[in-house]
Amino acid sequence: MAQQPPILLVDAPSLYFRAYFGIPESAAKSEDGQPVNAVRGFLDMLAQLIRTRRPDRMVCALDHDWRPAWRVELLPSYKAHRVAPEGGEVVPDTLSPQVPVILEVLAAIGITAVGATGYEADDVLGTLSVTQPGPVEVVSGDRDLFQLVDDARGVRLLYVGRGVAKLEDCDDAAVHARYGVPADRYADFAALRGDPSDGLPGVPGVGEKTAARLIDRYGGLAGILDALDDSGAGFAPGLRTKLNAARDYLAVAPKVVRVATDVPLPQLPTALPTAPADPDRLLDLAQRWNLAGSCRRLVDALAARS
Repeated sequence: MAQQPPILLVDAPSLYFRAYFGIPESAAKSEDGQPVNAVRGFLDMLAQLIRTRRPDRMVCALDHDWRPAWRVELLPSYKAHRVAPEGGEVVPDTLSPQVPVILEVLAAIGITAVGATGYEADDVLGTLSVTQPGPVEVVSGDRDLFQLVDDARGVRLLYVGRGVAKLEDCDDAAVHARYGVPADRYADFAALRGDPSDGLPGVPGVGEKTAARLIDRYGGLAGILDALDDSGAGFAPGLRTKLNAARDYLAVAPKVVRVATDVPLPQLPTALPTAPADPDRLLDLAQRWNLAGSCRRLVDALAARS
């Protein structure tokens, strides 16, 4: 039996940040000199994903709240180093104006983009991964999304840490081979190890190998914390001390790391078009922003599926 086409759930901020830093501004500008490197790179990534993965559905997830208050309340250090002096996220001045252009192009093509108040793009992706019919392919360079991998439901992560051209197609075995833990224990693993990019301190002195070994032995963070109260559990004295000192942190960190799967989302059109929804608007945008090549490549990728 032929494999059903997947739905591609795209972590839009992850991809357009990567595009922005991967393409020099000097190489992609509008006629009036405004940088469009993030737009051009993002559209080219989508075109390549559509050509290679051949999905029949797609949704781009957005950060409507990049640092939700409920996560900060649990862990004040969460992304604190990325807060701009005037508030909000530190974003390059020449990237911010490009995001609305990306959204306009997606709308003209007919690709759904959605965010949710009080939630990050990760949470939108997590919710869609459990509510959309599979197979599901989540596209991101964010390690936290390894936790969404679920072989039973046909959810994979297309990890673009080395770029879309070198994406890693990850099932549970791939996550285990990479980190030594199953995907459904990744949040516990990340809490123990920490993640400086998100302001997660982790447990001092506990790196990836120790975190994986603890999870393998005790089954997860709950089992580790239970075992700390058992004098015969076999912890090295120094490790027991470190974990006990981090109890307050470990009580909240997994809730911060864990991707929400219950975000209230409207009914979404997910079908991927074979031609632009508004070709005149797309042509106007392509001319205005000097995006003819990227728009053509994306339209060609869509048409090739028909």
